[in-house]
Amino acid sequence: MKKILLLSDTHSHIDETILKYVAQADEVWHAGDIGDLSVTETIKKLKPLRAVYGNIDDAQARLEFPLHNRFMCEGVDVWITHIGGYPGKYNPALKAEMTANPPKLFICGHSHILKVMFDKKHNLLHMNPGACGKSGFHQVRTMLRFVIEGDKIKNLEIIEIEKRV
Repeated sequence: MKKILLLSDTHSHIDETILKYVAQADEVWHAGDIGDLSVTETIKKLKPLRAVYGNIDDAQARLEFPLHNRFMCEGVDVWITHIGGYPGKYNPALKAEMTANPPKLFICGHSHILKVMFDKKHNLLHMNPGACGKSGFHQVRTMLRFVIEGDKIKNLEIIEIEKRV
């Protein structure tokens, strides 16, 4: 069993509230737009981190993290990317792979809009944790946490931090 904290679009922001949830997780997954790498360095001091770079991330972040991160967690095939789209409107660059070899869990960031939905066509769960940074149009900072046990994704929770200032 793994307790996962999923976040995205930190845009160089990390604070004690985020770190409180990091401490409760077994692993932290970041779906891009990290900003300053001090964010990921802080997380990595506390917990294992899996991340991808986003469109605002610099060359240093692109050297450290991939554009796509596909891996197995317990019995779940996971694919994380920053600009992935949504069921029925996936990023055109991903459509062929999504059709030929869909994951069980597809995660993206970028939109700053929290959305979790099941894609019946590809038989996968799509997650976007919204944005937990303070930069962007979102009004409430959000993250997701859930448990992966064997091949099951369970106990999904939305974490709303506070209104963005």
